[in-house]
Parts: sequence; structure tokens; C-alpha cells
Amino acid sequence: AEEDEEKMSDRAYRLSVGVLLLIGLYFELPVLIYSIIGIALVEAVTNLRIPIIVEKITGHKVVNETDGFNFKQRFNFDAESVWRLILAAVLTVVYVLFYDQLWYVAWFLGFAILGAGLSGVCPMFITIKWAGFR
Repeated sequence: AEEDEEKMSDRAYRLSVGVLLLIGLYFELPVLIYSIIGIALVEAVTNLRIPIIVEKITGHKVVNETDGFNFKQRFNFDAESVWRLILAAVLTVVYVLFYDQLWYVAWFLGFAILGAGLSGVCPMFITIKWAGFR
């Protein structure tokens, strides 16, 4: 049971982001969407991520879904930070700048992140790791 708790941290984070994003889109809550963008940016820049904070509080180690793979590291930049930067950038472009034209991308992103949280497999994160980020 303890091993399952350890593996749930990043999955639970993605699940939470996906659910909150979909709630924000469905109920038209721009403050929630802006908060997701802001939190993702702060986490990416400072590397003070919610799963790491939870890890320090609970003592459970955060395990990524790609920990079993051996990707060649080309860049000394954390893949989780890249994931958060991409999330914030895409949401900013799609929701803040061009929502009337690209509203469906925000919904797709919400469902994709929700699916990544439910399944534990995030294709974007795996691609970022494959690209060589730590």
C-alpha cells in the first residue's frame, strides 16, 4: 500500500490539474484558469512544486511514471518544470489570447491531463524526457 501511495503523487497532481482545468472551463471561471497558469509558472521557475512540498511534509518519495526508463539526459533542466512551462504557455495562448478561436484546445488539454492523471501515463512528459530533459 505504501508503494502505491508513493507512485500517486505526480499522478494525483496531474489528475487535480485536469479536473480543475475542466471545472474552470465548464463553469467559466477565469480566475481558476489564471490561477492554474500562475501556479504552473511559479512551480516551473522556482522548482517548488506541490508534489515536492507534499513529499517533504509526508516523507513519501515522489516517483515519476518514467523512472523505469533510461532516457539520455541532454539538458540539465527538470522535465517537470518544462511540462509546467508548456502547460502555462499553451493555456496563456489558448485561453488568455485566442479563446474565441482556440477554445477546443483548452478542453483537449484538460481532458488529456485528466487522462494522464487517471492512467499514470503522460505522453507529453514522456516526450519531454525523451528530448533529454532531466
